[in-house]
Amino acid sequence: MNASLIWNSLLESFRLNGQIFAVTLALGLPLGLLISFGTMSRFAPLRAILKVFVWIMRGTPLMLQIIIVFYGPGLILGIRGLPVSWRMNAVLLAFALNYACYFSEIFRGGIQSVPGGQREAGEVLGMTKTQIFCKVTLLQMVKRILPPMGNELITLVKDTSLARVVMVKEIIAMAQDFASSKGLIWPLFSTGIFFLAASGILTLLLSWSEKKLGYFR
Repeated sequence: MNASLIWNSLLESFRLNGQIFAVTLALGLPLGLLISFGTMSRFAPLRAILKVFVWIMRGTPLMLQIIIVFYGPGLILGIRGLPVSWRMNAVLLAFALNYACYFSEIFRGGIQSVPGGQREAGEVLGMTKTQIFCKVTLLQMVKRILPPMGNELITLVKDTSLARVVMVKEIIAMAQDFASSKGLIWPLFSTGIFFLAASGILTLLLSWSEKKLGYFR
């Protein structure tokens, strides 16, 4: 098989990895922020429920969660023959929920690390709670959470390969097909180039962001 065709196939499959990454961020970041608010809530039942949920999602393998989300509706509701599109939807849902829980702990740590005296000063100046959060807490929180958030984002890039457990043809699944059907091992090793490139770009963007936020000391 022509090498250029193999590279094109790998690139096309890596777009699925990119889609999983992008959707997980789009859903996981705002959901994680909401969960962090819930885990810091003064309403004890809500706080307890969300803390247990976060504990379960962080304490069990993402691979298991993908499998449960994929097979769960069919087994629980007795639905047979779920559409093919459900494979990708199940992966996206599992990733969004899992990473939202990790993000929530990062957000919670960042919010609580901002000195309470600054929020009190905002109240004295007559600022609303929303204004205090957006103009005082949020900007400082972003600076503080960039390093741990960066680690999670790089981990997310690599975790997208777990989509293959429910037969979503991401890049590693595609490379495995070439290895088993064509007897070619180099496509499997070549997948590392795609992940290294994505991780490198993320690292550069995060370093640039940290420098831009360097005025928060």
